[in-house]
Amino acid sequence: MTQSVALLRSRAQEEAGRFPALLARAEQLAGNILLGEHGRRRSGMGDDFWQYRPMRPGDSLRWVDWRRSAKGDDQFVREREWQVAQSVQLWVDPGASLRFNSTKDLPTKADRARLIALATAVLLIRGGERVGLTGWDLPPRRGETQVLRLAEMLSQEGEADYSEPEARGIIPNARALFVSDFLSDLAPIEAALTKAADRNVRGVLLQVLDPSEESFPFQGRTIFESVGKSLAHETLKAGELRDRYLQRLAERKDRLEALCRLTGWQFHCHHTDQSAQAALLWLYRALDGGHG
Repeated sequence: MTQSVALLRSRAQEEAGRFPALLARAEQLAGNILLGEHGRRRSGMGDDFWQYRPMRPGDSLRWVDWRRSAKGDDQFVREREWQVAQSVQLWVDPGASLRFNSTKDLPTKADRARLIALATAVLLIRGGERVGLTGWDLPPRRGETQVLRLAEMLSQEGEADYSEPEARGIIPNARALFVSDFLSDLAPIEAALTKAADRNVRGVLLQVLDPSEESFPFQGRTIFESVGKSLAHETLKAGELRDRYLQRLAERKDRLEALCRLTGWQFHCHHTDQSAQAALLWLYRALDGGHG
C-alpha cells in the first residue's frame, strides 16, 4: 500500500513537472479568491455530519439516529453535508484561433482561457466538487491528483483553427463550463448546448477575446490571416470593414446570449486585458449559483 502511494505521488510530481507554469499560476489565482469557511456547506448525503432534523415521510429507517431520538418522542435523522452527485465538466477550446494576441504585452486567448478554467477547477475541487472534462478522456473526480490531470490535459493544443465543443459524455444534472472565443460556426455550439439542456445540464459559456477583436483598430492595407494559416484575406481599406465587423460581432454575442437564455445557461465575455481574478470570481459564482 505504501509503495502504491509513493508511486502515485511520484507519477503526480512527474506529471506536474510538464506544466508547472500553468498549474502554479492557476493555484495562485484561485488562492486570491477568499471563500467563507462554511460557504459551501449544504445538507445532503455526503460524509460529514450537518444537522439533525425530524424524520419525514419517505425517509429510510437506516437514516435515523436512535441515540438522539431516544431523548424524546420524535425520531431524528442525521443529515449529511452536501457532497455527492455534483459534477462540473469543462471544455476549453484547443483550436489554433485561441493562440492569438494582438501585442506581446497581452496573454494569448488560449493562455487566459486555460488559466481561468484550471483555477475554477481548483476552487471547485477544494470545495468538494468533482471536476473533469467533457468527452471520455477525463471523467469528473475529486482530489489534488485530478488537478494535475486537468492541468496536463488543458495544456494540449489542437492543430485546426477552430474546434467544436465536445458534448459527449456529459453527465445528466451536472454543470458545465465551455471556454472559447466562439468565433467559429455557431451550429456545433447550439447543438452542444441543446444536448446539454436535454440532460438537464446547466452551465456557462465564457467567451475570451483579445481587445483588438472588440475595437478593430485596423486601417489601410491589411492582411488578415488565421493563426493556423488556413484562412487569409487581404484588403486595402481595412477601416471600411470596421462597422460591418463590429455589427457581426454584436450579432454573434446576441445569439450566444439568446442561446444561453433558451437552455438555462449563462454567458460572459472576458477580454485578455482585463483582470483574470474578476473573471474567475464571476465564473465561480455563476457555476455555484444553482446550489446556494
